[in-house]
Amino acid sequence: MLKVKNLHQYYGGSHILRDVNIQAEVGKVTVLLGRNGVGKTTLLKSLMGLVPIKSGSVQWQGVDIAKKTPYERARSGIGYVPQGREIFSRLTVEDNLRMGLSYCSARSKIPAELFELFPVLKQMLHRRGGDLSGGQQQQLAIARALAPQPRILILDEPTEGIQPSIIKDIGRVIRMLADRGLNGEPVAILLCEQYYDFAEELADHYVVMERGEVIASGPGSEMQAKNVRSLVAI
Repeated sequence: MLKVKNLHQYYGGSHILRDVNIQAEVGKVTVLLGRNGVGKTTLLKSLMGLVPIKSGSVQWQGVDIAKKTPYERARSGIGYVPQGREIFSRLTVEDNLRMGLSYCSARSKIPAELFELFPVLKQMLHRRGGDLSGGQQQQLAIARALAPQPRILILDEPTEGIQPSIIKDIGRVIRMLADRGLNGEPVAILLCEQYYDFAEELADHYVVMERGEVIASGPGSEMQAKNVRSLVAI
């Protein structure tokens, strides 16, 4: 389980994250919701160590990782799919996937299960990442994060700019990963998402942020009854 307690973060003199408390459990999809600019991406970057936190704790599997480097967090079993995908456009699909295994043994192979999840990647294995469509690049970014078989996957806006058919595929993959992972072991999912219907359909638990604070949370089954949509509507 990932547990974030009393997390504060600043940019210069601006208080960006204010006493944030969230958790993400193995086998569950936790969705992080909120309007643009409320601190969601900053929170995810803080969890990965890409930006420092001022105070608070980030615990993963009972260990405080708040002072660990991004690569140490990755090695501890945390996978991250950043907003905008950030694939290596000049590298082939295969090389992008191998980058996900960069801290593993040189003998490590790309898990065959990735090509079962995303068949198009096998078809385009030797094509450059930059030549793929936006939806295919998003699938590649998710597969790259899954290559070392993490125990938690953090996704930042995976449906942004993606065609509906691929959104459905990504939703199916997220649900499957939470239920049984790549190798029969469930994965924790922390999903930051603007597409409300997609988030509600997948959510086992929801968290809503506003102005750097958590203003609502609860079981995903209660999102309609609590009118969570109104909290994030533009």
